[in-house]
Order: sequence, then structure tokens, then C-alpha cells
Amino acid sequence: MIELLKSKIHRATVTDSNLNYEGSITIGKQLMNEAGIHEYEKVVVVDINNGQRFETYAIQGEENTICLNGAAARLVCIGDKVIIMTYQLIDGDMYIREKCFENYSPKIIHVDETNAICNK
Repeated sequence: MIELLKSKIHRATVTDSNLNYEGSITIGKQLMNEAGIHEYEKVVVVDINNGQRFETYAIQGEENTICLNGAAARLVCIGDKVIIMTYQLIDGDMYIREKCFENYSPKIIHVDETNAICNK
């Protein structure tokens, strides 16, 4: 098995943080749908401002929301730019044998300062 990037939301702006929540990252419903992120799916988050990289799971929130919850709230500041990534496991032998890499590309979602989608 090999792990490939499935999708990412690129340069989203953190809109909120909630230390007293039970963990996760809240992502707006439309952003989750466009990126193909399922509720409770594991995500990797990279904070562009401070270099923090951590794993958590996604929960659905209101439009254009990016909110870090629980312990992860200590790793970001409101206004920070983050990259949110998901990965998928595939059969590496089949991937190479069938030359899937020639046509493979992850879903990349670019957003503006308000986390509105700039591309589809």
C-alpha cells in the first residue's frame, strides 16, 4: 500500500479556536464537500505562519468556518493560514503496474481571505 494526497484546502484562514471543545477541526460544509472530506475523517493540518503540523479529524461547520478545537487550538492563532490535507491508501503494485500515476492528481481547493472557494 502507498499513501497519496487525496485532497487539500490551500491557504485557508483560521476563523476561530475553541480550547474547551473536545478536539478536531471544524470546516465549513461547502469546503468539506468540495475537497471530498468526510466528517470524522483524519486530516493533517499545517500552519503556514508558525510551521506547526498536526493530525486531527474533521467535523462539519457553518459556511467558510475554519476552527481548531481542543488541544489543537493551542497550535494556531485566529488569522493564521493553514493547509488542510487528506490522504488515501491504494495498492502500490497496482498503481505502478497500471501507471495510475500518469493520470493521478489530488483535488486542490484554493480559497480567498474569507475562505470562499476560488476554483472548482
